[in-house]
Amino acid sequence: MTQKVHRRRVLQGIGGAAIAGLAGCTTSDEGSNGTAVSLEDRSSAIKLGILMPETGDLAELGQPIRDAALLPATQLNDADLPVEFDTQVEDTQTNPTAGVSAAEALVNSGYPMVTGPASSGVNLQVTREVLIPSEVVGCSPSSTSPAVTDLEDNDYVFRTAPSDALQGQVLAQVARDRREASTAATMYVNNSYGQSLSESFAGAFEDNGGTVQSQVSFEKEQSSYTSRLDNATADDPDILIVIGYPASGVQLFRDYYSDFSSDRTIMVTDGLQSADLPSQVGNDMENVIGSAPLASGPQVDTFNELYRSEYDTSPGVFNAQAYDASAVMILANIAAGGNNGTNVRDNLRTVANPDGTTVGPENLAEACEMVGNGESVNYAGASSSVNFDDNGDMAAVSYEVWEFAPDSESGFSQITTVDFEA
Repeated sequence: MTQKVHRRRVLQGIGGAAIAGLAGCTTSDEGSNGTAVSLEDRSSAIKLGILMPETGDLAELGQPIRDAALLPATQLNDADLPVEFDTQVEDTQTNPTAGVSAAEALVNSGYPMVTGPASSGVNLQVTREVLIPSEVVGCSPSSTSPAVTDLEDNDYVFRTAPSDALQGQVLAQVARDRREASTAATMYVNNSYGQSLSESFAGAFEDNGGTVQSQVSFEKEQSSYTSRLDNATADDPDILIVIGYPASGVQLFRDYYSDFSSDRTIMVTDGLQSADLPSQVGNDMENVIGSAPLASGPQVDTFNELYRSEYDTSPGVFNAQAYDASAVMILANIAAGGNNGTNVRDNLRTVANPDGTTVGPENLAEACEMVGNGESVNYAGASSSVNFDDNGDMAAVSYEVWEFAPDSESGFSQITTVDFEA
């Protein structure tokens, strides 16, 4: 059923249907040959699935990412264009098995493209088991595992978030150069995101002359992390890297501040960039610094204004990447002329990479009309310029190094930025 997105309303779809034999599942449209159709001549809505963790360990970050992913469709429906933008939200529960069921619900409902999943552990399983065999495009705003780059995906998997192969280098650089650490230990959530980022940091840190004393995994949402902290800090590392999500991070840091030194520098990653963490932990966390992909696209200010206007709050980590993922897939769908995953895939780089008239959040409605009329555009967004390389990764990204700032509007203070270009 096609539903229009209304302001301040999140559409929830029906989940749990079996995927059996739905490879290449699409809805019929006049543009099945992959050519643009003017918006006035579209016979069906433009269908975008949203696959995010609304519950589970990543819920605190996943819900705002979901909101940002919905924002382009809300914005375009409010623009009163002659076509509807139909979205359906499914909850991965921060769990690969639940994520597969949620993705099946979107495929069975005829969605040819999906913003998400969020976490790499869910994304890898969902893309392998559902999106790739179903010929549905997935574009994650926050799945950062290097393993995503190497997927045998037939070019159906994209992401607007950078690979953690880069974030590991940022962590190592800050640890060695800014904190003058010669020894380090990591604690990481036991999934693809945690393990890959821990290994990426360890390799870069040791390449820069440091020693990684231990890499300690932990399970999500446990009642105590004291024994794992004991293992990680047994050799008294100069710096401790913690890679996880907020729901687990609250208990982990409560345990840390109860029994371990507040003088040691702790570095956290994007998964723990939660403004509420210090208050939930009951500590100002002044010894903690973090890294995260930075929203530094040419139209980030416009996106920030749109997000605040819609949700009465400031956007957070990966929110700009989520907006860009949805926006660029919508443009690719229009260029494809219909809800066909293969044709959307084949048009993503066409609308995202140079050449063409530069478009973005500021003139997204106009961009849709231009693409429908066969004009060339270059989407340059909120998070970055959104240029996809051959693997579906971003060609250029920026990171920020931050610290908690509870008295500020965002809850964070930026220490420095680091730029990377492939």
